[in-house]
Amino acid sequence: MAEVLVYVDHVDGAVRKPTLELLTLARRIGEPVAVALGSGAENTAAALAEHGAVKVLTHDAAEYADYLVVPKVDALQAAYEAVSPTAVLVPSSAEGKEIAARLAVRIGSGIITDAVDLEAGAEGPVATQSAFAASYTTKSRISKGTPVITVKPNSAAVEAAPAAGTVEALAVSFSDKATGTKVTSRTPRESTGRPELTEAAIVVSGGRGVNGAENFSVIEGLADSLGAAVGASRAAVDAGWYPHTNQVGQTGKSVSPQLYIASGISGAIQHRAGMQTSKTIVAINKDAEAPIFDLVDYGVVGDLFEVVPQLTEEIKSRKG
Repeated sequence: MAEVLVYVDHVDGAVRKPTLELLTLARRIGEPVAVALGSGAENTAAALAEHGAVKVLTHDAAEYADYLVVPKVDALQAAYEAVSPTAVLVPSSAEGKEIAARLAVRIGSGIITDAVDLEAGAEGPVATQSAFAASYTTKSRISKGTPVITVKPNSAAVEAAPAAGTVEALAVSFSDKATGTKVTSRTPRESTGRPELTEAAIVVSGGRGVNGAENFSVIEGLADSLGAAVGASRAAVDAGWYPHTNQVGQTGKSVSPQLYIASGISGAIQHRAGMQTSKTIVAINKDAEAPIFDLVDYGVVGDLFEVVPQLTEEIKSRKG
């Protein structure tokens, strides 16, 4: 069976969930070969093997931490040349999409970004995407070269499928451009204890209807009761009520959780573009004519300041 390269997103050897999802999708079209780079790369092998990686190519060098994406592109290109895969899959993060785009240019191949599903086709892998602000669903395949595909988090369920996971050292020669842009400092993000927004299985978002930064505690309370991430609409972010890093929408982050709860959000196309691929959508809004209700699976017409606290207490009581 043809091999499929999977770029591993990990932190010091701890594999992040989107990579495990990629392994599930990769098994549909071939045998996954994982590429783990940087500090702790070898420590990823057990988790990757448990989820279907037949082989794990690893390489560690200071360049991965000290410089921007080019060293990783050099390494992924080396893996591509060593394996000759039928496809290359990369998590659809900001960094992942840049790595994928640079690799596609180098190997003369087409690229598909932000896929939400993947299946085998007679002429190569077929990717499902959301297009035109998530108003349409399309199926696409690459017609030139080896498909390079980035996949949104939460696009597939993580499935265990034990495989050999043989660890092999990857030979990498860095290009002259690899050290062109140096990282001079890093500031750790403040931890809220909540999941990463783009990877969370549940997202609770607040919008203009929250009516102030001090009222976002209501949204946070519901999110914490569900173990969810907190999102915000552009209106709430522009008003200074919540950080831009939590904005969901066309000019913010795209999310695709199992459950998305929109509180006090009217449902403008800008916001819908960032969350419309969520599996189940619930809206709470006192305006029965709000556009968000055209999209949802479940809608509650009511004041969020009455509905959300009751929902939070009900969840807590069922858990307790």
